[in-house]
Amino acid sequence: MIDLRRLALLRELDRCGTIAAVAEESHLSPSAVSQQLAALSKEVGTPVIEQDGRRVRLTAAAELLLRHAHEIFTHLEHAESDLAQFRAGKAGTVRVGAFASAIRSLCAPMLSSLERQSGIRVEIQEVNDAANALLARKVDVALTMALGHGTADVRGSDDPRLDSWPLLDDVMDMALPLNHPLAGETSVHLSDLAADDWILGQSGTSCWRIARDACAESGFTPRTRHQAEDYSGFVALIAAGAAVGLLPRLAQEPFRHDPIALIPVVGSPARHIVVQYRAGTENQPHIKPVLDAFHQIARRGHAPESPAVLVGD
Repeated sequence: MIDLRRLALLRELDRCGTIAAVAEESHLSPSAVSQQLAALSKEVGTPVIEQDGRRVRLTAAAELLLRHAHEIFTHLEHAESDLAQFRAGKAGTVRVGAFASAIRSLCAPMLSSLERQSGIRVEIQEVNDAANALLARKVDVALTMALGHGTADVRGSDDPRLDSWPLLDDVMDMALPLNHPLAGETSVHLSDLAADDWILGQSGTSCWRIARDACAESGFTPRTRHQAEDYSGFVALIAAGAAVGLLPRLAQEPFRHDPIALIPVVGSPARHIVVQYRAGTENQPHIKPVLDAFHQIARRGHAPESPAVLVGD
C-alpha cells in the first residue's frame, strides 16, 4: 500500500521544487522529507527522485504516480466534504422498516419532509419482524406495533440491544356493511356486535390481539369467520356483507369510496405504534434526523382524529 502522507510530500516536491521548500511547508526537517521520499520509493518499487546536481528532480515513475495522486487527493477532498455533511446530519443512508399501513401514512410523509430538508437518503422496506430486521442490520429504524395494549409490550423490548419509544396511538373504528343495522350510528359499543360474524387479522398478529382483547373487555369472544392481513381483502369481505371488523384509521384512506360504514367505538381501541432502533444509534448524525422527523409526526398528531369515511361515499 502507498502511504498517502508520503504521496502528499511527493506532490509538494512537484509544486515547490526543492526538498528544503517542502520541509518548510510541511514543518519537517529536510532529512525527514528525504527519508519519507526514500521510503515511498521502496513502497512503489522504483525511485521517485534522482539527483540533479545539488538538487533533486522527479523521475518518470514519479510523474506517472503524480497523475494518479491528483485524482486520489481530489477524491479525498470530496470524501472529507461528504463526511462533513454526514457529521452535520445532512448526508448518509438510513433504512427504515415498517408495516404496510405505516409506510403510506407515516413513512412517506417523513421521507418527503426529510429529503427536502437534507441530503439524507431514506430507504423504506416492509418488514414483519422489526426486532429481527434491526438485529440483522437490514434496517436502522423500524415502526412496529405493541402486541397488546401496553406500549412496552413490543417484540424485542426485553433485548438490551434494542431501544424503543411510543410514537402514537392509531384508533380502530368499527367497519360495517352499509346494510348493517348499526351503520347509521354515531358510535357503537363492541358488545353491540357480539352476535355478528367477524373478520380479524392473522392469529398472533398485533391487530388480531388488539381486536380479541378489546372484545374480551366488552364481555365476549368474537365469532371469527374470516381472517386476512391485507386490508384490501379485509374491507372487501366487509363490503360484501360477510363480516364486521376493526379497521385502523391509518389504514382507512385507500378505502374512502368503498361501500362500508366506519363508526367510532366507545372506548377507542387502538393499536400502539412504536419506533424501534438499535441501542446506541439514536444520536448517530444520519439516524437522529429520522427519529426527529417521526417525533414531529407524533407531535402533529398524524393519526386521524375521526374515521376517513363515516358512510361509504
